Amino acid sequence: MAKKIVISVLFAVIIFALDQVIKSLFLGGFTWHSEALSLYLVINRGVAFSMFAFLGEWLKYIQVALVLVLLAFAYREKRFFLKNYIAVGIIFGAGCGNIYDRFVEGGVVDYIAWHYGFEFAVFNFADVMINFSVFLIILMMILDRKEKTY
Repeated sequence: MAKKIVISVLFAVIIFALDQVIKSLFLGGFTWHSEALSLYLVINRGVAFSMFAFLGEWLKYIQVALVLVLLAFAYREKRFFLKNYIAVGIIFGAGCGNIYDRFVEGGVVDYIAWHYGFEFAVFNFADVMINFSVFLIILMMILDRKEKTY
């Protein structure tokens, strides 16, 4: 178990560091535009699609609480953690990256905007990693369920 905790923490640190390096490029003024995709700085004071922006400063503390609940769940549900330790590490690192932004920049640093055929919310690397991790967890649950049915 200790080895999986170390690997999980390593994934968290790597994802957090990558996220902050990428965001520093946009905070430094980097932009890029194409017909389908634009990369430019947006400070999102809410969550997805700027929802809950009305919560203001409270939002960052609510998100800290949610990350702590995730960690408590992973600690309590050791079997879940042992099967999903990489995904848990990625979610933790990405979540901490976005929370860090809220404390330092006043909102989450977003920069990827899809605009070909339809407008989509501006998002960032951490958001992608969180969604990827949820996909991994669901995939592991499906594969685990298939193993038990045979």
